[in-house]
Amino acid sequence: MTELVARHVDLTAVVALAGSEVAGPVWSPQSAAGEPVTGRPRVAVAAGKAFTFGYAEYDELLQAAGAEVVAFDPITDTLPERTAALVLPGGFPEQYREELSGNVALRDQIREFAARGPVHAECGGLTYLMSDLDGHPMCGVLSGSATFTPRLTLGYRDAVAAADSALYTEGQRATGHEFHRTTVQFDTPVQSAWLMRRPGDHPAGDGAVAAGVHASYLHTHPAAQPHAVRRFVEHAAGHHGRVYEAPEGS
Repeated sequence: MTELVARHVDLTAVVALAGSEVAGPVWSPQSAAGEPVTGRPRVAVAAGKAFTFGYAEYDELLQAAGAEVVAFDPITDTLPERTAALVLPGGFPEQYREELSGNVALRDQIREFAARGPVHAECGGLTYLMSDLDGHPMCGVLSGSATFTPRLTLGYRDAVAAADSALYTEGQRATGHEFHRTTVQFDTPVQSAWLMRRPGDHPAGDGAVAAGVHASYLHTHPAAQPHAVRRFVEHAAGHHGRVYEAPEGS
């Protein structure tokens, strides 16, 4: 590997670029998000060892847009009280499917909450919303199965929003990437979240938009899509009267 890099990469140029200064304003979540929405809606973000693939800028933009961000572990926790929106980022839930499946209380809460949303799920989050993952019951928000495969799907994608959702309006474009070894098979036809072309393939749908849910395999960087994060928080603020409340005695 060292010999290949030395032969084909201009290391002197790389070092020079690393030491260069780029003119222009410094990016900040506050300037990207605009004025905070009112009401400070609570956005629950899945974390823990099963959901480790997320961007720090997402939480920063959520907060800048006016949200209160609360992390929780789907393996051990229940849905945070007063949740107004839910984020299920990427990760490796297939490695912890038994533990995730065992938290029945949370799976039931997410299924109930997703009926009104808003919910944003990417990659691992998509598989967690399915009826099952390799035969282990998951949240059942989206009817169908997620299956681990030996094939890695990897690459950058140009995508178009296939429908209005809590994050995008139909026709909006985004660039992102895929990195997954699972596939999903829906039991019934669904409204795709994205339309995109993979190498060698015809344009095809990815993920699903259902009720308040936007779920797909595509990872998009929030700093490139601040309008989507703000729209998500606005939807959360609009659902403030229908937040998740824990049952009495729980």
